[in-house]
Amino acid sequence: MNLMFDLSTLTFGHGFGINTNILETNVINLAVVIGVVVTFVGDALKSLLENRRNSILNNLKEADQKAFEAQERLNQAKASLNEAVKKAEVIKQQSFVTAEQESQQVVRQTQEELLRLEQTKQDTIQLQRQRAIQQLSQQVINLALSQVKTKLSKRLDVSFHNSVNQFHIVLLTNYKA
Repeated sequence: MNLMFDLSTLTFGHGFGINTNILETNVINLAVVIGVVVTFVGDALKSLLENRRNSILNNLKEADQKAFEAQERLNQAKASLNEAVKKAEVIKQQSFVTAEQESQQVVRQTQEELLRLEQTKQDTIQLQRQRAIQQLSQQVINLALSQVKTKLSKRLDVSFHNSVNQFHIVLLTNYKA
């Protein structure tokens, strides 16, 4: 057997041979390279894409969770705001009621004070009237006494003394009987 390999004896399509057509060879080589790349690099690319997909899904889940938490905080804030508005309304109503009560109390106290002042005024007028009557009575009594003294001092003679004494003696005897 001749181990020598003769290229001229090889024919295309029969067995293994060398293809001298560059275009066909490049396409075959490219297909083999793409096959190797897809086989070996495809798994790495698939794992990278799967990791990226999982990362994106995790980010979306986190974003949804944060959005849910933010919505919950917003709802709580709205509830707190509504409660604060209700409390403010209650305080406002209470302030109106308190103001009305205070106003009525001030009016009532003012009326009581006016009544007390009117009573004090009437008492003062009555006291002054009584003082004036007392002073006038005292002056009338003093004037009457002074007139009596004057008349008595003018009429003081023995006969007048006797008649006055006799009058008092009669009063005393009538008093004892």
